[in-house]
Amino acid sequence: MGHSVNNYIRCATFFQNSGLGMIFVFMPIIAKEATTSIFEIGIIIASFSFAQILSELYFGRISDRYGQRLLFIRAGFVACAITFGLHYLAEDSTTLLIARVGAGITYGIMTPAMLAYAYEAGREKKKVASVVSFHALGWLAGIAAAGITNDTKLIFLVAACMFVAGFAVSTRLPDTRTIQERAPGTTKGIISKNRYLFLALLLRHIGAASVWTILPLMIIEHLGGELYHISIVYVSNTLTAFVVMTLMASRIHIPHITKFKIGIGMTVFVFVGLLFVTEWWQAMPFMALVGGTWAFLYIGGNFHLMENNPKSTSTGIFSSTISIATVIGPIISGSIAFVYGYSTVLYFAIAIIIVAFIVSLWAPYKKTITR
Repeated sequence: MGHSVNNYIRCATFFQNSGLGMIFVFMPIIAKEATTSIFEIGIIIASFSFAQILSELYFGRISDRYGQRLLFIRAGFVACAITFGLHYLAEDSTTLLIARVGAGITYGIMTPAMLAYAYEAGREKKKVASVVSFHALGWLAGIAAAGITNDTKLIFLVAACMFVAGFAVSTRLPDTRTIQERAPGTTKGIISKNRYLFLALLLRHIGAASVWTILPLMIIEHLGGELYHISIVYVSNTLTAFVVMTLMASRIHIPHITKFKIGIGMTVFVFVGLLFVTEWWQAMPFMALVGGTWAFLYIGGNFHLMENNPKSTSTGIFSSTISIATVIGPIISGSIAFVYGYSTVLYFAIAIIIVAFIVSLWAPYKKTITR
């Protein structure tokens, strides 16, 4: 029974992240079709994450408070199918902005609950990493599907179908209940006791999100790439993340917080390397490296939190921290690129991620139980 449940979770996680991955990578290109302002492109990209922040914090806490996961997973799939599909009707920057906000809210409904459900369903915790690895495999499939579709309007309808498929799979999952976490001040306590982890994550992802805003544009405008070349470059990222996450299930036996710190520190070399890229295909090894670093920090950070804190609340904060960075990063990137050009964004990312690694070294190894 446990084995089949894990397989259903893998499938649901796959479709959830396929739907998101299809849209995320091409959003700078899609936004540029709606507006020529690089600053407005940054705002449109950031709007999704801004809405996701509030949604994940709220629904992640509610999921723990009532001890329910599946309700939020299913509601999220249905709502995402609607909001992502509605992107197809967006004809200008205003309607695209509204669509992105709606998508951020609906995607945030299920993200913390899905990760907590996967963790709680795994009887052997070492196998949970292999379940979570389908997060990366979903992105890989979504990015590849977007490249094959090669249509910046049609991909929204395909993404909506991914979420419908995810909902169908979720109907096969058992509706398990967990201990209700109703203690007041839980969110504040988790943030306080894990402040260095969250701050390092925030700074790292501000740098990364800044680069992801301009990289698709760089590939098209300066590196001689086409739309499908963006897919190829990003597939090298997600494929590596999938492989490394899968290996963590059985081969990589180091403390989770150490994995997190390795993931933060190694990211610096990605953006140093991108400074020397002159053709689109040369970005692939560096994107593969960032896939590996993401696997380390995502698995390491989330598992460290779930072992020592209320699961859905702590993973909701983790995901919201990424979303906060994905709000700040594109705005900074758009501003820097508007004034100084694309390459300056890479220098900014390198500097802020070095600071992030230094901060991560202060994150404690000791248990930080917050009840």
